[in-house]
Amino acid sequence: MEQQAADVLLATQTALSQASALAVQYSFSVLGAVILLVLGWALAGFTSRWAYEGLSRVHGIDETLARFFTNVLRYALLILVFITVLGQFGVQTASIIATLGAAGLAIGLALQGTLQNIAAGIMLLILRPFRVGEYIETSSVAGTVREIGLFATELKTGDGLYRLAPNSTLWNTPITNFTREPTRRNELKISVAYADDIDLAMETLMNLAKADSRVLTSPAPSVFIDSLGDGTISVALRYWAKTGDWWLVSRDMVKRVKLAFDDNPDAGPDDSDAAPEKKSNGKTAAEKPMPTRQ
Repeated sequence: MEQQAADVLLATQTALSQASALAVQYSFSVLGAVILLVLGWALAGFTSRWAYEGLSRVHGIDETLARFFTNVLRYALLILVFITVLGQFGVQTASIIATLGAAGLAIGLALQGTLQNIAAGIMLLILRPFRVGEYIETSSVAGTVREIGLFATELKTGDGLYRLAPNSTLWNTPITNFTREPTRRNELKISVAYADDIDLAMETLMNLAKADSRVLTSPAPSVFIDSLGDGTISVALRYWAKTGDWWLVSRDMVKRVKLAFDDNPDAGPDDSDAAPEKKSNGKTAAEKPMPTRQ
């Protein structure tokens, strides 16, 4: 009985001795790991804020893009700190890096479409083919840009509908930006009978353009014979206006042309009314919704 008690006491002393040795051995590692975590966390936060402030001062860098890059930098530093802390306890960091690489590859393959949208979003934010508040049109969507995100772009259509377009779709198709340039040209055509006074018709169109103060004098408006048909002559009026005035000027000009030729039938037009220039997608220029700032 006494022998068993002595054995238990000896085992307890041995365990305590080994625990003390381990505590002494790893105390510095634990302390170092805690210090590394605190310093690493603070360094990652400071570096990300410094990078964000620096990117914000760069002309043309979108806020969304700046936040994305700074977040990537912050988490990359935190991962590096975590791997360094594990190395303090004798963990093979090479195997951890290999595991993270394999996991990243697997996630990348699984989220291939999502990563394409992110890459496209970054390119859209860098090259800026459109900005918030501009009216754009692609082969699949049209509307006023409300927000450009990393995954998708939010738009508001001319009839007030909400559209969410994946960035990869916008990046891989031609984009028409109706409000990027400060001025925009319009073309209005009428059909004049051969028996009517063609010079009077052209003079009437030119006077209407000059009478509207919203029509720019440079480039100057022009009137010309566009084509000769079987029974009519196509006369075109081209003029430039500020992009913000373009839609209203286009509407008003069609109405004024109609009233002017009603007052002077000898000038034409023939049976067809004045109509804006036809676009390649089958819509007339006047059918384009007026871009509005959101």
